Amino acid sequence: MVNTDDFIKRLEIILDYYNLTASSFADKIGVQRSSMSHLLSGRNKPSLDFILKIVEFFQEVDLYWLLNGTGSFPKKNESIENSKPPIQTLNSPTPIDLFSEIQTVTQKEKIQEEVKPKSFFIENENPKEIEKIVIFYKNGTFKAYNPNS
Repeated sequence: MVNTDDFIKRLEIILDYYNLTASSFADKIGVQRSSMSHLLSGRNKPSLDFILKIVEFFQEVDLYWLLNGTGSFPKKNESIENSKPPIQTLNSPTPIDLFSEIQTVTQKEKIQEEVKPKSFFIENENPKEIEKIVIFYKNGTFKAYNPNS
C-alpha cells in the first residue's frame, strides 16, 4: 500500500523539478485541479489512473520511485533510451519491418473510403444532407468537419 504522506512529498519533488504549480501540473496530466488540491492536502489518496497519467506524461518519473521511493528520480538516461524504438544500422543482424507503417496507412485509407457522407431520410420529408459536424473538446477547443469538401 502506498504511504500517502511520502507520495505527496515525491509529488512535490516532481512539481519542483519541472517548476510547475499544482494547477498547471493537473492541466498537463489531464486531471481536475480540485483533485490535485485534495491530494496535496492529504484529503484524498492517489488513484491508479492519476498515477498512470503522471508516469505516462513525464517519462523521467519512475513508477516504483513514485509509489514507494525505490529507484531514482529522474530516471537514468539508459532506461529512457531503452524505451525508444531501435534504430536500424548497417550491422544489425535482423532488419526492422519497414512496411508495418505503410500497412497501417492503407488501413486508415480503407476506413476513410468506407465512411462517406450519408443522407438521412425522414418519412414524408425531403432528404437531408449533413452540412457540418462540430466536435467540442473539454479544453474549450473544437474541430469542424465538412463532409462535402
